[in-house]
Amino acid sequence: MPHILIAADAEWVIDDVRSALETPDTTFVVCRRGQDVATGAKGQTPDLAVLDLQIGNMGGMAVCMNLRLDESGGRLPHIRVLMLLDRAADTFLARRAGAEGWLVKPLDSLRLRRAATTVLRGGTVYEGLPPAEAAEPDRDGVAPPEDVDESARGDEVPAG
Repeated sequence: MPHILIAADAEWVIDDVRSALETPDTTFVVCRRGQDVATGAKGQTPDLAVLDLQIGNMGGMAVCMNLRLDESGGRLPHIRVLMLLDRAADTFLARRAGAEGWLVKPLDSLRLRRAATTVLRGGTVYEGLPPAEAAEPDRDGVAPPEDVDESARGDEVPAG
């Protein structure tokens, strides 16, 4: 029975997530403020947290980072996170926050269910990134911008 935490302040996001992921076995806890997520996770640890990027004054990136800090401090177990992003450029934020997956809005039930199932099973979903960047980030977990000319970095000494 999956237990899913939804963190969003927009009612339509909450409704979309619930309708896409609801089964007779699924239970939900909804947090409409980012500050309430850690408290909501302590009652019954969710199997998955679905975080909207925009949640009032504490967005999904800050919430995800807060969950990771609580985990590293031993206050919470690891909680798998699926972030809902506003645009593809926000993938940088989701990656830096430590989310296991993210989707770019607008949402649809099929993509949302598939992504949640993948993350719940221990996989990752990196929508909005070219496959090479999603599969092979650099040592910091971030791929260089596409417009950087790697040959012009100044690492080589000209012959001669």
